[in-house]
Amino acid sequence: MFNFYESKLQESERFRLLKCGDSLITLYNCPLENKFVDLWSQHNYIVYVIEGRKIWHTAHGSYDLRKGACVFVRKGASIVEQFFDTSFCLVLFFVPDEFIFETLKTKSTPISKPGKKYEQVIAIAKNENLESFFNSMISYFDGAFEPDKSLLELKFRELILIMADNSHNTELLSYFGSLLREPMAISLQRVMEDNYCFNLKLKEYAELSNRSLSAFKRDFQKFFGNTPGKWLLEKRLTYAMHLLSNMNKTVAETAFESGFENTSHFSRSFKERFGMSPAAIKQKQGN
Repeated sequence: MFNFYESKLQESERFRLLKCGDSLITLYNCPLENKFVDLWSQHNYIVYVIEGRKIWHTAHGSYDLRKGACVFVRKGASIVEQFFDTSFCLVLFFVPDEFIFETLKTKSTPISKPGKKYEQVIAIAKNENLESFFNSMISYFDGAFEPDKSLLELKFRELILIMADNSHNTELLSYFGSLLREPMAISLQRVMEDNYCFNLKLKEYAELSNRSLSAFKRDFQKFFGNTPGKWLLEKRLTYAMHLLSNMNKTVAETAFESGFENTSHFSRSFKERFGMSPAAIKQKQGN
């Protein structure tokens, strides 16, 4: 699983990239190499699709993004399905939680009673202000010179405030509200429930939850009453049983989509947990 944010930094020679601290904006044509790509990012990112189509698969659902789509993808992992019949071009904004938090604190009117429901991929309601913002960004990418960092920071803040001022962004406002009010323990639970089925390292889970590795292990044990490794294995195996029994997935697909390194490791762990191999479950389903 590769780091989406870090990969964009390393590929800066291939497309126009504008950077401001840990926030990043880029306009690029995404290369089509593999049908499915598993990726993760320690920062949230906003996607505005100019051309093409991709599907973001998460632990809680799939999101089909086509021309004109605008979404907020919360930090974490996804499996991205690519299509080879057209190029894919987008404007991409990486924005850390901390930056959103600091920007929202400057808002003159508070976010009004946000709910508690928000998914990994959140659709952004478009209006005239948002369309004007994206149009204004094109000139920055077309220009020969790098804009001043202070100006870029203002553009990031403008984007966050435009979205926060649109009352139709109910789900996004719920997430913004959580950044202002959510206890660290709840944040840890959310990170794990959203990303357990992806093959992330413990240090990457720690980074997503804004903790050092040692603090992550300590807080995880305190909150879940188990070690991260044992908890992840149980969650992944339970999810794998669901994929095999109810979603008609092959053994290889199930191993990949439930976060295992390889099929042999998955099959061995599955049989130890359920007393039957994944292949036997598939055969049983076919009868």
